[in-house]
Amino acid sequence: MSILTPPKPTKAELLAAKDKSIPDVIAPDLRVLFCGINPGLYTAAIGHHFGRPGNRFWPALYASGFTDRLLSPYEEQELLPRGYGITNVVNRATATAAELSAEELVAGGQRLLATARRFHPRCIAVLGVTAYRAAFGRPKAGFGQQDERIAESIVWVLPNPSGLNAHYQPKDLARVFGEFRQTIETSTM
Repeated sequence: MSILTPPKPTKAELLAAKDKSIPDVIAPDLRVLFCGINPGLYTAAIGHHFGRPGNRFWPALYASGFTDRLLSPYEEQELLPRGYGITNVVNRATATAAELSAEELVAGGQRLLATARRFHPRCIAVLGVTAYRAAFGRPKAGFGQQDERIAESIVWVLPNPSGLNAHYQPKDLARVFGEFRQTIETSTM
């Protein structure tokens, strides 16, 4: 089996992945730290971010020009030399983000603040408006650049790339991610 093809976890492995965490893909002074809501069971089972085959994160990065080819979740470390990283608001695997409590999301916001203070990313892109609203007490926040910062990092809210998010199809995600990329590349932010 190719390293580019993630092995499919068994049902037992998926069940065993509940509540597991996965390490951040992070380094100091990144251009963008992408921040998911939390790992799904499939992602936790294989140990790589946005690992479920139906997740559109990797295709959105490629289609929007963040990467020059479609990366596999197993190649997540290849983001670092490009100036990008990955973390989560809550680093606890669940079947759906709806299983997260409001308290966990608020604590996750504090975790993200500590991460930003430690690693100083230029921009944090939170992938999910509902999670951002809950984690940072911003009930009216929308998509796009936010007025507030996390530590010194500029904050953008992008759509969640999960295959469960029917509001944004792959072409819509590619467009929104592409607009974000063009803005951060042409701006002095």
